[in-house]
Order: sequence, then C-alpha cells, then structure tokens
Amino acid sequence: MSLDENLLSGSTLSIPKLELISHPLCPYVQRAVITLLEKNIPHERTYIDLSNKPDWFHQISPLGKVPLLKVDEEVLFESAVICEYLNEITPGSLHPDDALQKAKHRSWIEFGSGILNTIAGFYNAPNQESFEQKRDELTRKFLWIERYLSDEGYFAGVTFSLVDAVYGTIFRYFDVLDTIDEFGVFAGTPKVKNWRKQLHDRPSIQHAVTEDYPQHLLMFLQQRNSYLSTLI
Repeated sequence: MSLDENLLSGSTLSIPKLELISHPLCPYVQRAVITLLEKNIPHERTYIDLSNKPDWFHQISPLGKVPLLKVDEEVLFESAVICEYLNEITPGSLHPDDALQKAKHRSWIEFGSGILNTIAGFYNAPNQESFEQKRDELTRKFLWIERYLSDEGYFAGVTFSLVDAVYGTIFRYFDVLDTIDEFGVFAGTPKVKNWRKQLHDRPSIQHAVTEDYPQHLLMFLQQRNSYLSTLI
C-alpha cells in the first residue's frame, strides 16, 4: 500500500480518505487512477492478485471486481461511478457543462468499454479466423470514432475529459500489441492516431500504471493459449 504523491503538491482540497483497490493490468482501474491524478486528489493504491483474492476483498466487493474505492468507511464499485464521484467532489469538471454534450461523452465512454471487450476477444481468439474477425471489429469501431473525433488534440477539443481518460487506457494495449506485429487497426484513422499520441504523452496516463506494466501485459498475452500468443 503506497501513498501516491507525485501530483499532490499544493493540494488544499478537503476530501475523505480515499483508497483505490487495484490490479496492475486492469484498464478500469487505470480510468480511476487517471481521474485521481488529473483532479490532484490524495489517495492510496492497494494492488491485489485477482487470481488469489484476499478474504477482506470478498467482504467488500459485491461484484468481486476491481476497481473499488474506499471512501472513509464506505465502498464504491464500478469505474464509471468512481470517476463520476471523484469528478464531482473536486473543483472543475472533466465533463462538458452542456447537458447534451455531457450525455454524448458518457455514450462514448460506454463505447470505450465495448472496445475493451473486443480487445479481450482479440487476444483470446483461439484461431486465425476469429482473430481476424476481432481485428476487423476493432478497425470498424475506431472508424466510428474517427467520424466524431476533434482534430484539436483531445476527444472534444483542447480540454482533457473523462472520455480521454478512458481511451488513454485503451491505446496502452496497442503500445504493447505494436511490439508483436502491425495489425493495421488504425490504418484509416489519422485523427485517432494523433489522439493516441497526445494521450500517450499525458502525465496522468503515463503514471496510471507501474513501470513494468508492458512486461506484465506481454506475459499475460503469452499465457492466453490463443492465436495471438503464437505470434509472440
């Protein structure tokens, strides 16, 4: 358990004691970490082994999943709920002010969760045919995003938002997948490629994982007994 102090200097916020229960590879955990760092919120992170969950975790996690956010003696679960809560208890907002635009951002956050499900299907595909089907599905999903993406840096312009936090974790998968092969997922999406680079350079996204994340993810992919694992 370690206090994350790298972006906390000068904070004067009066907020509860926060502890984020995490796993090193979970992209949903990373969303919460990015929000914590972007909002400059003091917190602790506790990493657990999801293949050997401690008893105390079972007692506080209704779904048996991470992330969990301990707020004093209360517990929040589900990454979207956690990020919304963190956004609301601190000054400023990582959502647009306009109700319609805010709803659209939430829609694209949900779309990002769908992309994560497709990525899981991609790295778990048992044969080349299903692997290529999932690759094509990913390509189509990013073509959808290309149509709606701003060309000013972030998802909706020059301001970082919760949508950007979600997709920063998605693109991190491809930083590792690109070391295996060029799968062409972003071949027809120049704005997405620029967005990916912008997010890659964002300090909150860089610090949302441990330094050995790429090695751990590559090892995880090698152990899937899938078509992708044969390419590594």
